Amino acid sequence: MNIVILAAGMGKRMHSSLPKVLHLLAGKSMLEHVIATARALMPEKLVIVYGHGGEQVLRQITGPDLIFVKQEPQMGTGHAVMQAVPELDESVPTLILYGDVPLIGIESLRRLVSVAGNERLGILTVEMPDPTGYGRIIRVDGRIRRIVEQKDGREEELAVKEINTGMMVVPTALLKRWLSSLTNDNVQGEYYLTDIVSRAVSENIDIVSSQPDDISETMGVNSKKQLAKLERVYQKNIASRLLDDGVSLADPDRIDVRGSLQCGRDVFIDVNCVFEGEVTLADGVTVGPNCVVRNCLIGENAEIRPFCHLDGAKIGPGSLIGPYARLRPGAELGEEVHIGNFVEVKNSHIAAQSKANHLAYVGDSTVGSRVNIGAGAITCNYDGANKHRTVIGDDAFIGTNCELVAPVRVGSGATIGAGTTLTKDAPAGSLTVSRVRQTTINDWKRPVKSKK
Repeated sequence: MNIVILAAGMGKRMHSSLPKVLHLLAGKSMLEHVIATARALMPEKLVIVYGHGGEQVLRQITGPDLIFVKQEPQMGTGHAVMQAVPELDESVPTLILYGDVPLIGIESLRRLVSVAGNERLGILTVEMPDPTGYGRIIRVDGRIRRIVEQKDGREEELAVKEINTGMMVVPTALLKRWLSSLTNDNVQGEYYLTDIVSRAVSENIDIVSSQPDDISETMGVNSKKQLAKLERVYQKNIASRLLDDGVSLADPDRIDVRGSLQCGRDVFIDVNCVFEGEVTLADGVTVGPNCVVRNCLIGENAEIRPFCHLDGAKIGPGSLIGPYARLRPGAELGEEVHIGNFVEVKNSHIAAQSKANHLAYVGDSTVGSRVNIGAGAITCNYDGANKHRTVIGDDAFIGTNCELVAPVRVGSGATIGAGTTLTKDAPAGSLTVSRVRQTTINDWKRPVKSKK
């Protein structure tokens, strides 16, 4: 099939310079959500009709399978599809989607495509308690005969609860011919795509319908209030799936997944956690409240304590992280590693059973097993121009408030005394200390504030 995604709307009610379809839902633009769904249907042609803010759309939305056509000026949905006509393959039907309807489901669309086949006009419809603002499906003896827009409907027509979602499947050769006959003789002076229904009726073409799995799939976005509402719908759906898979959530209403979250057995997630990108939580992982986890792999039985920020990290089984820890890209921790409060790790490998329990910075380092990194210890990895690496051997002890000035090596079993600034390699199994000699001045007096 061909798929055409209409994404040219201005979105005046968004009150934003950003094109409406580029506003984010769950960390991804609405248009990207629709494109991902469209790709799952494996279309022969995938055409994006853009208009308002076109340059931003073209910069952000890319892919070798995407065909972009511009609608200028914007003169209605029928006019928008007209712009895509030259790109369509007439041998297959065309599915029409909308870039501001991001939650449409794959299975709902597959049913619509199946019902329509290659020769029928298929329309996705829903029953709404309050259909105000939507085009009404007008049936005669159970058969769809036309669609009436809100501004053009008579009182008895506007009482109809079944509405047109805008999504439809049309035989492409017929679509091209019907579009060429459209007029804009209506209240809005636009070319309505829905007017092709009357063309189908006049030619005795079967018009069929199907319904989505859930009405939320058909909800469009015209304001930030509506976008926020869809965000919660999306997150509740994610939470429901996690619960069905056996994940324990402290509060299903207080979790945000902005990407992919894969969980093993007996995983517990506390409130107000945000997961971005690709995240995997292995069996038995616990994530405390108010954590942000982005593109991380967290091993079995690891515990992430409250208020941690983890980005691009690999955490070994049984590790203990936080509270208030920060792991940056390239942080790889072995088994049973402890990273405590206000510790930052960046581009570093820390082997099994090593500890940095508080107030430390480990950057561009290779740390062995069973190493203790004391409070206030830092690796000085940047000289103002280049990054350098620190290597710490197994069983080393780094005392409080030490500075390891890279490039530097600490041998296995070495002890670095508290307050040391290490600028040369420290030999294995020895104590290395560098300190200013302590002096006491007995007759010293504090300065006294002068009287004015």
